[in-house]
Amino acid sequence: MIATIITFIIVFSILVIFHEFGHYYFAKRAGILVREFAIGFGPKIFSYRKGETTFTIRILPVGGYVRMAGYEEESEIKPGTPIGLIVNDANEVSLINTYKKKQLLDAVPMEVTSIDLEKELYVEGYLAGDETNLVRYPVLRDAMIIEEDGTEVQIAPIDVQFQSASLPKRMMTNFAGPMNNMILAIVAFIVLAFLQGGVVSQENVLGDILPDSAAEEAGLKEGDRVIQIGDEKITTWNEMVEMVQLNPEKELTFQVESKDGTEKTLTVTPSANEAADGTEVGQIGVQASLETSFWAKISFGFVQTWTLITQLFTVLGSMFTKGFSIDMFGGPVAIYATTQSVVKTGLIGIVNWLAVLSVNLGIVNLLPIPGLDGGKLLLNIVEGIRRKPLSEEKEGIITLIGVGLLLVLMVLVTWNDIQRYFFN
Repeated sequence: MIATIITFIIVFSILVIFHEFGHYYFAKRAGILVREFAIGFGPKIFSYRKGETTFTIRILPVGGYVRMAGYEEESEIKPGTPIGLIVNDANEVSLINTYKKKQLLDAVPMEVTSIDLEKELYVEGYLAGDETNLVRYPVLRDAMIIEEDGTEVQIAPIDVQFQSASLPKRMMTNFAGPMNNMILAIVAFIVLAFLQGGVVSQENVLGDILPDSAAEEAGLKEGDRVIQIGDEKITTWNEMVEMVQLNPEKELTFQVESKDGTEKTLTVTPSANEAADGTEVGQIGVQASLETSFWAKISFGFVQTWTLITQLFTVLGSMFTKGFSIDMFGGPVAIYATTQSVVKTGLIGIVNWLAVLSVNLGIVNLLPIPGLDGGKLLLNIVEGIRRKPLSEEKEGIITLIGVGLLLVLMVLVTWNDIQRYFFN
């Protein structure tokens, strides 16, 4: 169980870090201030600041986020709020403390009457609660603010906020997370190919022959090329597998070509085995051959990722043709339950699972649902067509509805997963 939990956390963290790094990298290139790069949700348990960004680890390791200036509603310091100010020799504010549990010894205590950290960059208020002593301080562009939960981030002047970047840069920033998931999947599948020592070939050539199998008893050898089974010509591995599976416990005549070029005819009787769907299929106990070239291993990453993408779109398309089913989705519970099985297969299984999850995360995030990256891209496209963005009020309502639907779906999926994996 401990191994499953550790693997789950590591896999989830890698997925989140790659996804959010895409947003982070392109936001920085677009001139958008990234205030926080968070792994996990909930209360902060660790923080480290580098440059203008605070990197945090939070207590629930099931996600993460990149907090871009102006992308979400900025924390508001209302009139009457008690704060502490660190002021330099030029009477400019370099730090604003709103965290009640942390008192700075050299801070100037103030009760805020007016504050603008986006345009005019100032803070005004009564010093030490003395309403006869109203003071106004300019705030540095790179001043820090300690928020109510103790997280220290940089203030966000309007020109470095998300909405100030050009539309193409904002679209690239939104798209970069799913794009990074695809890149991660490609890399993971390439690593998988090297760990396996090659890629399963689709050629009609036999790989390892299992001991005491029907293939061994018939005299089939590794490297034999299957030319014909009965009256059927065989040109690919899948054609041979299909022919064998359709004929359990029936004699089949194999015409094969050995490594030395000689041809031979052998009689093979596939054993009967039960498939996952309960049907009976034939097996002869032979594995596919491996392509071991460097290029085959590299290309596998791209081919396998594309194959998964097309399969996922096929499944999503079936929602409209065959009807919606909650069983089509799986949340953290399903991922954890599957991780239990994957851990038993070792490193190769874990790397494959990471790649599969990465593709799934990337595609799901591209769905045009408000609250997901795809929903944000859809709003970007609408803005491009209208040549002006939606009003903040309308966009906020759309996003709120989308997030609400996602939360409802998440609850339903999680409950369905619990029933499937723990009560069946």
